Amino acid sequence: MEGSEMNEGQGPESTNGVFLRFIVQERQHIHGMLVYDWLLDTARQMNVRGGSALRVIAGYGRHRVLHESHFIELQGELPIEVDFIASEQEAEALLARVRAEKLSLFYVKFPAQFGIAGQGEP
Repeated sequence: MEGSEMNEGQGPESTNGVFLRFIVQERQHIHGMLVYDWLLDTARQMNVRGGSALRVIAGYGRHRVLHESHFIELQGELPIEVDFIASEQEAEALLARVRAEKLSLFYVKFPAQFGIAGQGEP
């Protein structure tokens, strides 16, 4: 579904789009910037609706190496989740930009409904 199409049970301010998450390494860089900062800055410049970066406290990836935040020697090695709420077009444009930069980043994208719950101004 596109943009502001409403489904049964959705409020008038509800929008359909996607949730896009990248998993990056804490110390990973591009153009002298941390990748998670680059993703957030690039998405903001592209007018993607909203994004955030969160440090993961524990996790493992394709190499099956467990990283946990309580090991001081692993500081800087933890994954960062960089999440975006976007339209399908915004998400695809951001993915195209990542590909154009030849970044190799794991991502997940799935349908999302988003809006403002309750009344009043945000």
